[in-house]
Amino acid sequence: MTNSISRKFSRAAALMATIAIGAISLTGCASKPTHEITVVVHDSVVVSKSLLNDFYKQTGITVDLIKAGDVGTMTNKLVLTKDSPIADAVYGIDNTFAGVAYANKLIDGSLTAIDFGDVCLNYDKTWFSTHEQKVPTSIDDLTKPEFSGLTVLENPNDSSTGLAFLAATVARFGANGWQSYWNALKNNNVKIDSGWEDAYYTDFSGSSGKGAYPIVLSYSSSPADEVRADGQSQTAAVLSGCYRQTEYAGVLAGSSHRADAAKFVQFLLSDEVQQAIPEAMYMYPIVTSTKLPERWAQFAPAAKLPLGGNLDVNANRATWLKAWTAIFG
Repeated sequence: MTNSISRKFSRAAALMATIAIGAISLTGCASKPTHEITVVVHDSVVVSKSLLNDFYKQTGITVDLIKAGDVGTMTNKLVLTKDSPIADAVYGIDNTFAGVAYANKLIDGSLTAIDFGDVCLNYDKTWFSTHEQKVPTSIDDLTKPEFSGLTVLENPNDSSTGLAFLAATVARFGANGWQSYWNALKNNNVKIDSGWEDAYYTDFSGSSGKGAYPIVLSYSSSPADEVRADGQSQTAAVLSGCYRQTEYAGVLAGSSHRADAAKFVQFLLSDEVQQAIPEAMYMYPIVTSTKLPERWAQFAPAAKLPLGGNLDVNANRATWLKAWTAIFG
């Protein structure tokens, strides 16, 4: 009888010990620093699962990417949610919206440049050849009668490429002339889309969307993505009147996982990520020693004389956008 009672007490003690250990284990898990971060990006940012897996192997940190529209839309969302951040870091804010990020104190520390591209007009060579029409050679051409109804651009209120082009027109035509240029564009039946993806992949005739517009606002590197079976690109960039766009990443000030987020920002400067940027996003890697794809030398030259580098976009954005909106509604 005594042995039976003893065994019962032993089993009870063992059970209580197991429960206690489990409670300690759960408590330990709850207090363990997180190893998962959320990064908000614009719709055109691509960081492959393979790269994210490499980052996890190196750091033990998993990354959840959230796409939040074009750069302008994304930045506005971050401003509206800054008191309750939707992410730990951001990748894709560019030099046309960086001032908004700083003015609203969205970033912990400073932004880090990751890639750059030249925002330029692109045209469909096949369309112009078929219609036996001269191709555009500068942004000035878009207001000529022969180019009426041929161009699709992006809304500068929502799109970073659209805002970049707006800045380029201010630089090209001056503070007293750029509005006249945009009025002429409107009268020449230019189409305005909300963002780059709609303009390029839906309305542009030279891309996969096979749209109705043979001229689109895109990047100098975009023709490298339109190389056909004959080894030639169907499109070309107009290298006169381009605006150089630099994209940044940064830790959001409201993040509770800033150290982990900072590691991801630094990871974006690694050789493996920088080498992937041209093929994945058709931007130039910010690390200039990065080897570019071979076809970029032929089809994706950077602009030699981009416009607007001396403009204070942040100081003038509101005035420009108000005037532009008054023209287009």
